[in-house]
Amino acid sequence: MKDETVPQEERKQAVARVHDQYLYASDLEGIVSPDAAPEDSANLMRAYINNWINKQLLIDEASAKIDFDEAEIQRKILDYRYSLIAYEYKSYYINQHLVKEVSDEEIQQYYDENQDNFPLKQNIIRGKFIRVPKDAPKTIRINKLIYSSQQKKMEELRTYCFNYALMYSLEDSVWINFDDIIKNTPLAEIPNKVDFLKRTKYTESTDETSKYYLLIKEYKKTDDIAPLEVVRDQIVDIIINKRKVELARNLEKEVYDKAVKTNAFEIY
Repeated sequence: MKDETVPQEERKQAVARVHDQYLYASDLEGIVSPDAAPEDSANLMRAYINNWINKQLLIDEASAKIDFDEAEIQRKILDYRYSLIAYEYKSYYINQHLVKEVSDEEIQQYYDENQDNFPLKQNIIRGKFIRVPKDAPKTIRINKLIYSSQQKKMEELRTYCFNYALMYSLEDSVWINFDDIIKNTPLAEIPNKVDFLKRTKYTESTDETSKYYLLIKEYKKTDDIAPLEVVRDQIVDIIINKRKVELARNLEKEVYDKAVKTNAFEIY
């Protein structure tokens, strides 16, 4: 507001000025949480004031260089205000009514109906990978245990890896990025990884410091349909977002239908 329209007592509370525009202490109410630390409070206030100054300077510069249509500006301000109020209410309504639980059946159904929307962006595998120092003891046991699904041998392998492995992944029910698992190993130099996956179930390799053991139980290559386990979280997000969109539509319809019944509006 302009200086001449402001009562004298309020001018004393001004915290910043750009030409004839003033920012008052009362304008800063609610900017900082009451429980904020004094240092954080001061930083937030300073940032807000600096931001206000920059905006006012830009507005003054723009006003000096461009002949604005004030009626159009006011119309846009009103449109933005109405949009902001509507957005806040929709957000409130959605938060009150949104069901966030997504059943396995819903996930499976969406996946089955939209599989083409989930192409893989990388090669993935399910299997086991172990890296041990070159001088690790009893490495002959690794290639005897790595194939086994017997609980006792699986525990023996897990114990061995815990004691000696530099890196290992034994959860062969989990899909992992193939490039991630072979990074910084001799296998990273494979020229054709898809061909390697097609013809390889088990491989061992060695470099200057380590020995590597890789068992591939299953693989999927780039552009194959991603397994459900890989895109499960993505599908949950999609379903929840669709619910939000539907709730917003329902709210608009409810408000409109209610207004029609109560003759709340007319078009002339």
